[in-house]
Amino acid sequence: MVNEQTTQTVESLAAEIGENIYIDVAKWHLYLADAHLHTVLAEKVYPMIENEEVSEDAVIEILRQISVSLGGGRKEVPLLELLPMQCQMNLVDLLEEFLKK
Repeated sequence: MVNEQTTQTVESLAAEIGENIYIDVAKWHLYLADAHLHTVLAEKVYPMIENEEVSEDAVIEILRQISVSLGGGRKEVPLLELLPMQCQMNLVDLLEEFLKK
């Protein structure tokens, strides 16, 4: 059973991710909150926060594992391929800052 503190922490992390990290589609910035991907990503990266082991390689691997459905499910693309490089670096920085809190 997940405790309330963990749930609140994941929700807080998801909110920060959702407001600051976006995918780039035809030069449109779709923030992860709007794409409903922020909570999934927060749940996947939370163990790094919990273990105090944030690393760029681990973040990239998680982004590679999250599939994003396009065209009504006609195609699946790893989240990694939709994030600009700057957003990947911003995500790592965001996680490191979150860890310090």
